[in-house]
Amino acid sequence: MRLKNVDSKITDKNRIFALMKRFFCLLTALSAVLCLKAQESTLRLDYSFSGTAREAYIALDEIRSLHPWAGRRYNLDKVPLKGNGQLTVRSAADSTVLYRTSFSTLFQEWQNTQEATVVRRSFENVFLVPMPQEPCEVCVELFDTHGRTQASLTHRIDPADILIRPAVGTPNAKELLISGPVDKCIDVVIVAEGYTASEMDTFWKDARRAMDSILSSEPFKSYKNRFNFRAVGLQSPQSGVSIPGKGVWKDTPLHSHFDTFYSERYLTTLSIKDLHNALAGVPYEHIIILANTDNYGGGGIYNSYTLTTAHHSLFRPVVVHEFGHSFAGLADEYYYDDQYSNYYFPDCEPWEPNITTMKEFSSKWEDMLGQNGVSVIEGGGYMSKGVWRACPDCRMKTNTAPGFCPVCRRAIERMIKFYTE
Repeated sequence: MRLKNVDSKITDKNRIFALMKRFFCLLTALSAVLCLKAQESTLRLDYSFSGTAREAYIALDEIRSLHPWAGRRYNLDKVPLKGNGQLTVRSAADSTVLYRTSFSTLFQEWQNTQEATVVRRSFENVFLVPMPQEPCEVCVELFDTHGRTQASLTHRIDPADILIRPAVGTPNAKELLISGPVDKCIDVVIVAEGYTASEMDTFWKDARRAMDSILSSEPFKSYKNRFNFRAVGLQSPQSGVSIPGKGVWKDTPLHSHFDTFYSERYLTTLSIKDLHNALAGVPYEHIIILANTDNYGGGGIYNSYTLTTAHHSLFRPVVVHEFGHSFAGLADEYYYDDQYSNYYFPDCEPWEPNITTMKEFSSKWEDMLGQNGVSVIEGGGYMSKGVWRACPDCRMKTNTAPGFCPVCRRAIERMIKFYTE
């Protein structure tokens, strides 16, 4: 009887402790929300990332404000994935975390190229955060391929600063799917690249095809009512996009081109500020850029953008694949063993949820082994050895796969819930 009483007291104490912990968590979250201007507007932070293969530097370029805030309203002080970099906003008064986000960049990809060993380059980067109510401190960190901090910058921002430039615009925009208000949904914008004024009707159709391709793929299909899609008809002086390998250069709003880092299929834009300038006035959080060409290729960068060709026969699976990169941080599951330097090493577990080096496999899909064909198969992340994936085929491996594998589907579902729950 006495032991039962002791156990009862311990249980009661544990319950009280759990309730107190939840209460303080709620207070912290409430404090963070109160430090933001009702999340009604956006602070746009422009940075320059520069360096070489061995060093990295971060410089603040410009600060802008825009309306509204179309980002997440939940889990503001957390990141769903580590990413190749992180940005944290803290209250200057008490260091409360107001907002965190993780990301990847073209600069960090470039650092693994041969060119980065012989020259220093700089890359534009833009981040959107909810407008703070009071002065805050922003910390930007870049990680190397072993997950270690390679560069960081901390600076102060006063939302009352008169030099914060308003970003305004009247883009040619159309609503494709509105499932709810911006504070309840994930807002995706689809942008035209290389479409002339006379080709706008083609772009609107292409934008709808891109949206339909994504929303017909699971788990996006099951969570369709949590997404808003809009399209921006950015008009181009010339039709098509640049293909340097074929000697083709076009004058387009986002200056996108194939042959990024001398990889024939890699289609990207380095003009990140121009991209975001073109979207001022449209609620957006995730970006898909459609290139007006039938040349095969594309690119997707986590929490930056998806860019793909709209008129190749494999457009539908490719746009879904690239959105898997930019939205959910999924890694490529194919391999060529032709990288100048590897991205993954046995002493570090990849942050991407769909590949593993077995360093910390328990944090990946160990709990799913044996379910729906999930196993551990060597080959992924551009490496035939030392990196493993979950299934023989997946949308992140080939364009002929029927869809995302169970591990990728779970990762996407978790990301959707992170944004909306």
